[in-house]
Amino acid sequence: MTTAVAKRPSRRLFLRLKRDQSGVAMIEFAYSLPILMLLGFTGVEVAYLTIANMRVSQIAMTVADNLSRAKQAVPLGLPQLREVDINDGLIGAQIQGGSTLNILENGRIIVSSLQTNSAGRQTIAWQRCKGNLRVTSAYGNEGTTQPTGGFQGMGSGSNRVQAEPNTAIIFAEVVYDYEPLFGEWVLGTIRLRREAAFYVRDDRDLTAVYDPNPKAKVKSTCNLYNADF
Repeated sequence: MTTAVAKRPSRRLFLRLKRDQSGVAMIEFAYSLPILMLLGFTGVEVAYLTIANMRVSQIAMTVADNLSRAKQAVPLGLPQLREVDINDGLIGAQIQGGSTLNILENGRIIVSSLQTNSAGRQTIAWQRCKGNLRVTSAYGNEGTTQPTGGFQGMGSGSNRVQAEPNTAIIFAEVVYDYEPLFGEWVLGTIRLRREAAFYVRDDRDLTAVYDPNPKAKVKSTCNLYNADF
């Protein structure tokens, strides 16, 4: 008799708990919270990646555009492109990237002058680089000439840019290892590569890159992997 009486309150308590739905919303929220957090992190990371990709693209365009315009007037001669002019263009890219992008610490800028040589072949007349990332140009080093290695110009896809005789195209490649906001566990490791090309404006001496006074403290040759000027 005592046992039956003791079981009734327990059964009533169980039935009351079974009917009670006051904590359902809290439990459902607890289950869905990890998924919502993952979606939120991913959305923010994708947006940040999109901005970084746009900024890298803009840096490539700015470098190519600025170095297609840069020149120093010379009495009784064609204007010249100097090593300090190239460094100034690369310093501008560093400033444009800012401390959030750290373009030279986490990436590399490669600038090439695509020209037509005396034999009528496409050639990389000169090439300059800056940045710590150990990558090389996707189109070859300075001196690469058509048809060596299948070189037919520069640019992705089948429609590659080619310089006309007595002209030059400044071709900029920017390679950047993306720095994620929340770590690599969201999107993994991502390397951005963007390119831009501009014809050299006006007349310019295309035979060499000059280094008169004031001389460049550090020439941005492609055998160096640094961010120093």
